[in-house]
Amino acid sequence: MQGSVATLAAELIEQRRRFVQATVVRAQCPTSARPGDAAIILPDGTIEGFVGGQCAEESVRATALDVLGEGGSTLLRILPDGVDSFPEAPGSVTVVNPCLSGGAIEVFLEAKLPAARLLVVGSTPISDALVQLGAPLGFAMDAGVDGAAVAGATAVLVASHGRNEEDTIRAALDAGVGFIGLVASEKRGAAVIESLGLNEDERAVVHSPVGVDIGARTAEEIALSILADVVRAVRVDGLEPPKTDIEPVRPERAIDPVCGMTVTIGPDTAHLHHDAVDYWFCNPGCRNRHAEELGVA
Repeated sequence: MQGSVATLAAELIEQRRRFVQATVVRAQCPTSARPGDAAIILPDGTIEGFVGGQCAEESVRATALDVLGEGGSTLLRILPDGVDSFPEAPGSVTVVNPCLSGGAIEVFLEAKLPAARLLVVGSTPISDALVQLGAPLGFAMDAGVDGAAVAGATAVLVASHGRNEEDTIRAALDAGVGFIGLVASEKRGAAVIESLGLNEDERAVVHSPVGVDIGARTAEEIALSILADVVRAVRVDGLEPPKTDIEPVRPERAIDPVCGMTVTIGPDTAHLHHDAVDYWFCNPGCRNRHAEELGVA
């Protein structure tokens, strides 16, 4: 199981897809989970792997989707009803799961997000230095001689020294790229931007001359100043990659009326429709109990 989870994680990373990796780090019997059990949770709530029974899995799913939305990681502590809870602490979440068989588990959840992809356009000493310096900073560097691969890029850095600059900038704007940097003198950069006839919003996205003023002279120093500008845009301004239609919509949630658990609604979620009201449950047992209380089958 662990091997298949690791293989799937590698495939998702290669495909630049978001997911949460869940690993059981502590298990107190009686529980079906064991330390080392692992699973992957996708943005649509799908779980691949094993981190406990149905009720524990539902708690993992709900918390994992929160982690995926926020980024980072957390320690999820799942306790049976009636057990003293762990003290709340930064970086951890505690939930009481009345459906547990009596055991408790702790699951480490870590969001795996694709590295910001930077497209470097041009074949120059500065473009070479950008590719070399960007990777150690955690960026996924993509080099190209034109702007054909702008789709999905977090930032496009144009270092082609006058070659197809206008076409590349226009393509990046049309693709929704949030940061476009033009390597040019202040005078030439202004002329290129003026020729494009950009509106106010588009003009705010195009940075020329791109880079933080550090008095850079060499190609490597110029690349450093440009990457510092991109880092500031990501860390301070919240620069994100363009949205795509591929990313699934986050599934809706409901409260199980029997046990009070938060339930992620999916095709396999236990469900009951009665008197024009939809009820959702963490497992069929809660559904059957509520159906009996309502006097329905």
